[in-house]
Amino acid sequence: MTILIAGTVEIKAEDRQRALEQAAPLMAETRTQQGCRDYVWSADPTSETRIYVYENWDSVEDLAAHLAGTYYAQMLTLLGSFEVYNTVVSKFQTTKEEPVYDPQGRPRADFFT
Repeated sequence: MTILIAGTVEIKAEDRQRALEQAAPLMAETRTQQGCRDYVWSADPTSETRIYVYENWDSVEDLAAHLAGTYYAQMLTLLGSFEVYNTVVSKFQTTKEEPVYDPQGRPRADFFT
């Protein structure tokens, strides 16, 4: 099973780049945690204020350890130092995963394996 976190955070345009730069070391440290496959916050190039949040965890237990840990607490403190608004972040539990492209190299929306 995989746990995905996906969403958006809005931050004042003049603060977004600085917030991402300050968060970069925490993103790198979080990726060293057990079960963390991916952890990134990135700027939306079509918006001056939007940040996309994407996380990929091996299990609920790994995500729970992260949420109870120091890197998450530090990220909350960092974000609290900026004016953050309109935050929508959700978690998803997946039971099936496969490539977008089939063996013939065609993109597929359906699950084909």
